[in-house]
Amino acid sequence: MGLYKKRKDGSEQPSMLGPLKLRLPFLHYKLEYPDWIQGAILCVVPMGITAVMMDVLGIPFELAIAFVVINNFLYLLHTHFGDPSIAGWITAGIPLYVGFLVGFPEGEARILALIALQLTVALIFLLMGLFKGADILVKRLPTSLKAGILLGAGFAAIYGEFSANGRVWTMPVTILVGAAFGFFMMFSKTAAPLREKYSFFRYVAQFGIAIPFAVSYVFGLVIGEVAAPSISWSLVPIPIGEIIANYSIFGVGFPPFEYFLKALPLAIAAYIIAFGDILVVSSLLNNANEIRKDEKIVFSASRNSIIVSIRNFIEGIFMPYLPLSGPQWTAGQVLVVNRFMSNGRSQVDSYWGGATGIFWGMSIALMLGPVVSIFQPGINIGMALTMLIQGYLCGYLAMDVLKEKGSLEKGIAVIIGAVLATQGAAWGLGVGIVLWLLLERNWFKNGDTEVTETKSA
Repeated sequence: MGLYKKRKDGSEQPSMLGPLKLRLPFLHYKLEYPDWIQGAILCVVPMGITAVMMDVLGIPFELAIAFVVINNFLYLLHTHFGDPSIAGWITAGIPLYVGFLVGFPEGEARILALIALQLTVALIFLLMGLFKGADILVKRLPTSLKAGILLGAGFAAIYGEFSANGRVWTMPVTILVGAAFGFFMMFSKTAAPLREKYSFFRYVAQFGIAIPFAVSYVFGLVIGEVAAPSISWSLVPIPIGEIIANYSIFGVGFPPFEYFLKALPLAIAAYIIAFGDILVVSSLLNNANEIRKDEKIVFSASRNSIIVSIRNFIEGIFMPYLPLSGPQWTAGQVLVVNRFMSNGRSQVDSYWGGATGIFWGMSIALMLGPVVSIFQPGINIGMALTMLIQGYLCGYLAMDVLKEKGSLEKGIAVIIGAVLATQGAAWGLGVGIVLWLLLERNWFKNGDTEVTETKSA
């Protein structure tokens, strides 16, 4: 009999191995097939990164999709070892990583640069997890710097898609129609009451970009902007030997020390961006605990950071992954939490069944040749929609961070964002620190580190 049946109301789901909190299917939780299905539908989302990896790293699609599959299975480390986060990329920083990598010669040098970046990010997450250093690095960071990093990520995301060589121009009508539909369903004032009133709109909105992707993909096929797919009926191969030989530290070697120095400012910026996801997942799970009193979901930022660190270390050593490994995927987190909160224990026995199911469904779907080959012609659509929406969210979050601040902090944030988006993280952070020291810090009043200023209207 499954141990999950023995859970008392208000307690945690059973687990094993003490503080590791290992939970296994059938024994510690039931399989939640609706979440498996949702995950399978959303497999189009991670496929989008293959377009970027092919362009920047010069790897073929077959290897890029293998990287995606391996990364997806690594997400399961979280939910199998006591972290309830639906993990994801550090998405907002993707344009910044691309800008960093193209500063190195194409080929082995870029692979080494990505390895250095990912291992540096892994080390930062490990230190933050072990020593609870978030207060030092993020909570005490000047607001103007935090907002500037978010603005820079948003500027870079939007600019990258609309630049002369941006993905928008590869299939402009298709991508812009998909973006318009996606923005309308997720953010418009018109759609909000429709979601509240009609279950159909709620159902469409909960899948994030998956439905807008599907609509625009079909539209692109009809108007001829998207090539017809060539269906493959085999399983997606995972060439472990080739990956290790050509992309791991065992094949290309360990990056030179100067690569790590160059990667450090960007790794810090990536962590600052990712820390916002930690705050989001904590808030969502607190809401779930308020609604579903029968199960206690425990979220530990330290545990989350350590597992994120492990994922980045594994990938940095064996298969450097361009979007990096982050603490949370907001769209997936919302899907699982909402289904858990909207049903009682008789329908959804435990949160953990859905949290693991979404990635089992997605990972298995990504291994099916027919699924992957059907969507392959539209990978530019998926990535463009991801980055356009990410740019909007970064800009929104930056404005939200600054809403209680004065014009000084807002002006500094804009400068940091512009420099970071155009010149990279090192310049952005450097300019931000200099401006904070020159403009915000009060050098003549002890104990007061910021200029007192009348807030702008």
